[in-house]
Amino acid sequence: DTLNQADALVFSTEKQLKEFGDKIPADKRGPIDAALTDLKAAHAAADVDGCTRGIEALNAAFQAASAEMYAAQQQSGEPASAGTRETADAEVTDVDFEEVK
Repeated sequence: DTLNQADALVFSTEKQLKEFGDKIPADKRGPIDAALTDLKAAHAAADVDGCTRGIEALNAAFQAASAEMYAAQQQSGEPASAGTRETADAEVTDVDFEEVK
């Protein structure tokens, strides 16, 4: 179970780094990369204890970066979901429908 959790965390972290990597401050990116590398190594070795430590370290490092990114976003006055909201609204279409009995 721990190995599966580690695998899923590696996958999701890599995905988030591709998507938001340029927004993560350099001083926070280093610990994330180091924790990710350690977790990958523990997962490859099937080291359950190492995976447990790696999961905790990666979560802590990413949480610290996320908190800083959120604070910076709040200072800039940008709403948290500005981009998401515009995209969602752009996909809404009004259509006429007819109920068939």
